[in-house]
Amino acid sequence: MESRIADITHVIQLSVAPAFLLVAIGSLITILSARLGRIVDRWRVLQDRLGSLTGDPAAALAQELAVLTQRGSLIYFAILSAVLGALLVCLVVAGAFLGALLEVKLAEGVAGLFILAMVTMVVSWSLLLREVYLAIRIGTRPRR
Repeated sequence: MESRIADITHVIQLSVAPAFLLVAIGSLITILSARLGRIVDRWRVLQDRLGSLTGDPAAALAQELAVLTQRGSLIYFAILSAVLGALLVCLVVAGAFLGALLEVKLAEGVAGLFILAMVTMVVSWSLLLREVYLAIRIGTRPRR
């Protein structure tokens, strides 16, 4: 019994790093959600303006709406990837505890889940970087 308590205590110590990772992922999701909200707000404003315009101004607005739609999709998939990463980190912690409690060797599975979590984070950050690039590209075009 004493050995089991020591094992569980060790697992708790090891789960501190994934807990910090979950906080970081939560912060990323907050950033992504804020960006998505701003994109949606801007899209709605432009959509309302589009009805009163014709010709070149309408075409320019339609083009900006298309880019905003693309940016929104990128952020949506970045959020999806970050949430998936958070779920995988939770499974890593759960797997570590299950392995200690049931005395089952889950190290390879836990390592695989952690690697997948890191891959999802790379995807999420990459999508954010692409979205920021599109946002800056819109901002550097001359206005008509």
